[in-house]
Amino acid sequence: MKYKDYDFSGWATRSGIKCSDGRTILPDAFKDCDGLSVPIVWNHQHESAENVLGHAILENRPEGVYTYGYFNNTDMGNVAKEQVMHGDITNLSIYANKLKQSSDGCVSHGIIREVSLVLAGANPGAVIDYVLAHSE
Repeated sequence: MKYKDYDFSGWATRSGIKCSDGRTILPDAFKDCDGLSVPIVWNHQHESAENVLGHAILENRPEGVYTYGYFNNTDMGNVAKEQVMHGDITNLSIYANKLKQSSDGCVSHGIIREVSLVLAGANPGAVIDYVLAHSE
């Protein structure tokens, strides 16, 4: 396995699905982000370092960007980890900039700056699909 000891994994964003903001992420739109580590925050609140819950390793795939999430051992990180492990939080979302977008809303390029845990994301395919239960 390429990545070890992650707390969860899932789709940071999926290609070919129209998002609620009208954008559609094209395959390989974020290929330059493959292997990057970006912060995990709650609901795109990236104004303060205190809001960082952990980090996500991004993996570009034909279907979108898959992520492996690692929570920090902080009060907020531990709360988020418990909520994900319990199934209370199951959705992900990204914040990206430097977007190249056509007039019909198709995004062909961008840089992912953070992955957020959200109640409901813009991309319905951006979900947590695996939670690792670490042994005590």
